[in-house]
Amino acid sequence: MIMNKIFLATMLVVLFSCNDDSSSSDDSSEEGVDISTVVINSFKNSYTNAVSVKVSDGYITISSTGLPDHKTPYWGVGHEMYEDFPGTNHANANTSMTTYNYAMRIPVVPSEATTKEVTELGAVGMAVNGVPIYNDYEGSGVLQENAWSTFDSSGAHPGPNKDYHYHCEGTYLTVDSNNLIGFLRDGYPVYGRKDADGTYPSNLDANGGHTGTTTDFTDAIYHYHVSNNVYSTSGLYVIKSGSYHGTKGTFTQ
Repeated sequence: MIMNKIFLATMLVVLFSCNDDSSSSDDSSEEGVDISTVVINSFKNSYTNAVSVKVSDGYITISSTGLPDHKTPYWGVGHEMYEDFPGTNHANANTSMTTYNYAMRIPVVPSEATTKEVTELGAVGMAVNGVPIYNDYEGSGVLQENAWSTFDSSGAHPGPNKDYHYHCEGTYLTVDSNNLIGFLRDGYPVYGRKDADGTYPSNLDANGGHTGTTTDFTDAIYHYHVSNNVYSTSGLYVIKSGSYHGTKGTFTQ
């Protein structure tokens, strides 16, 4: 009888320990969010029809020529998609843009990086129409008036190599909205200045993002927002500054 009681007590301890370990394992193995469906459904360029998405081996490759699907003076006078610059002072009014063979490769399931890498010069992401997204730097350093005076109404301009790209919020991308703008090179989405409920987020981290549900993701995911602070004296809102939240993928041209 005594032996039976000892055996029963031992079994209860073993079962309790097993259940405890299982619970701990589940808590520590939280899975990320698969972004592939949203990427496939969001990336398109209705004007050039030159954006494609391929998913393979845990990665997504988005290919594009980099030309926009909206009006800009950089199409050139006489083009059907030409429009005048906003304002009057534009140093690069005669600069044109050209096509590239861009390819951005990002993970299907993005994850937070242990060490956050500062965004660099050049493309830090891609808008949903295939146009590259740049941060708040130009070749000579932080954006200055000689750079933003060349922006079209979409907060974009071509670089010295005629590579058209966005720096700021603009008419054809987002204006004070919760629109999905695109994805950065670490695989995380970037939205306009507002959250899904139409309010301005008050808990953004140093890199301009936070975790929560969006208009596209019902499971909470880390995502960036266009800054809600006017940049310098430009009257503009930059899309991205600071570091990547996740590990950046490749961006080739």
